[in-house]
Amino acid sequence: MSRCSRSLVQRPFVRAIVAATLLSGFQASTGHAEEKALERTITVSATGTVEAEPDQARITSGVTTEAPSAREALTRNSDAMTKVIAELKAKGIDGKDIQTSSFNVEPVIDYPKDGQPPKVRGYRVSNQVVVLVRDLGHLGDVLDDVITAGANQVQGLSFEVSKADALKDDARKKAVANALRRAKLLAAAAGAEVGNVLQISEDVSSSGPITYAAPRFAKAEMSVPIERGTSTLEARVTVTWALK
Repeated sequence: MSRCSRSLVQRPFVRAIVAATLLSGFQASTGHAEEKALERTITVSATGTVEAEPDQARITSGVTTEAPSAREALTRNSDAMTKVIAELKAKGIDGKDIQTSSFNVEPVIDYPKDGQPPKVRGYRVSNQVVVLVRDLGHLGDVLDDVITAGANQVQGLSFEVSKADALKDDARKKAVANALRRAKLLAAAAGAEVGNVLQISEDVSSSGPITYAAPRFAKAEMSVPIERGTSTLEARVTVTWALK
């Protein structure tokens, strides 16, 4: 038999091997897909909460001044803020717990009603600081001191729990327990049982501190009464179980 004839005889055999290989791979892939499709799971999201008493607070306060010129307004503002910060440090507030949050210089514009063009009559300078008060027992006194020292704005007061993340561990445990309880209830209603945990994830969000918005003060005649209340720490988890 010639070389050409042998080549013609072998081609169908090679094609048969290729076809058999492709068929085998297709069957294996189909079997894996069917096995994957038959896997039954249940996914539940749940929350857990704990109550905690705030142990520190942040005050947003500052000084706003106006003057005919920007330089004069800035000088007045700087002098007033220097006194406020000095008073805070004198009352035991650490320098690292005082942080400038905003500083603005803007023109003060009058808009005549007779159709005349707007006119700049002066400049306004605003300087705001955030003060962390670690001893809530002195919070009212700190507010009084800030206002007495010359601050004419108190934009807000927020209470915080310094060890919130550690305290949230109990909330996380409660969240997982609540998710498992609901999963068992749903699975039983469907005639199944909860198996092994396949995946757990925690939904992390920034809820922010509890905020008390305070108005502007001219001068405080007595220590400001403050109630800290309680904060609710919440954890949210999503858990997937296998069903059996």
